[in-house]
Amino acid sequence: MDAMVRAERFAALRGRRVLVTGSTGFKGGWLCAWLLELGAKVSGFALSPEPEAPLFGQLRLGERIDQHFGDIRDAATVSGVFDAVRPEVCIHLAVQALVRRSYAEPKRTFDTNIGGGVNLLEAVRTAPDLRALVFATSDKCYRNKEWVWGYRENDELGGPDPYSGSKAAAELVFGAYQESFLTQREKLGAATVRAGNVIGGGDWSADRIVPDAIRSLVAGRPIRVRNPAATRPWQHVLEPLAGYLTTAVALLEAPNRFAGAWNFGPDMVNVRTVREVAEHAVRTWGDGSVEVDRETDAPHEAQLLYLDNAKAGVFLGWRPVWGFEDAVSRAVGWYRQVHDGADPVEVTREQIRAFLEAGAEAHA
Repeated sequence: MDAMVRAERFAALRGRRVLVTGSTGFKGGWLCAWLLELGAKVSGFALSPEPEAPLFGQLRLGERIDQHFGDIRDAATVSGVFDAVRPEVCIHLAVQALVRRSYAEPKRTFDTNIGGGVNLLEAVRTAPDLRALVFATSDKCYRNKEWVWGYRENDELGGPDPYSGSKAAAELVFGAYQESFLTQREKLGAATVRAGNVIGGGDWSADRIVPDAIRSLVAGRPIRVRNPAATRPWQHVLEPLAGYLTTAVALLEAPNRFAGAWNFGPDMVNVRTVREVAEHAVRTWGDGSVEVDRETDAPHEAQLLYLDNAKAGVFLGWRPVWGFEDAVSRAVGWYRQVHDGADPVEVTREQIRAFLEAGAEAHA
């Protein structure tokens, strides 16, 4: 599986019924667009797009996939979607994904990320045609001890904030369903996938450095950085999505062998500071500036968090493709092109093609 990013690596998904939960979100939008390019029969399930998150509309996914609107917290609705779609592959991304929002809305965060996960797993448990479940959690499911080496899939789970705690708990819930029910299904493979801090075009979430930077650059304001020394494992959104698709294909081929947890993060050299992201965004955009605007009463955010991706490399053949500079340039370049009038669908297709070509060259 060493050439995992080549288009032919995902041929097993062509013609498959694939359900993506969270399809109106940032990651979900990119994933649905990629699955369409692969020839999958794509269905989506998610809340209606928020006004400040227009990617679903920009990619015209409402016209291109079988979209079902609803709340992952409603068990009957989730079950009904599974009955209607009868998915062969399910990639679960329907979560409350923002750390800062989890402080403002802790109950909603737990209800969505834990309760919604239970609803999804209940539907999976009785879905007759399902062959592969890829259940996304987060790098923040690990109890962060601020150490300099990467967290491995068997490290301690936990978290000091509602978001991290909900993701650790979702992993425990998944593990219980896996051992109690899912492993008894010989033709069903299920895995959790852990990634974080992805960047890419079309993300307009609050309190994220790239969307904040683009809003400032478009408005002609300096990019204000509140925590310039904080490091993150920056990667383009296509990197973990390639991991999710690779996991889905592996589960279809060998359900038991590839079940479990998988990390998808960049190599250590791409763990950079928030300031570096902002400064590279300015260079890519072509003008602008960066200012530090520290918050004295800000909620806790991790300063250092890094995933060990060795397991995915050894057993799935997954490797990062774009380094830090390429990831930021591609992300900011997407906004620049769309701002200048390019079709978001075509810009997205071009970046998927470029990613696959770069991956094929890197793994040749």
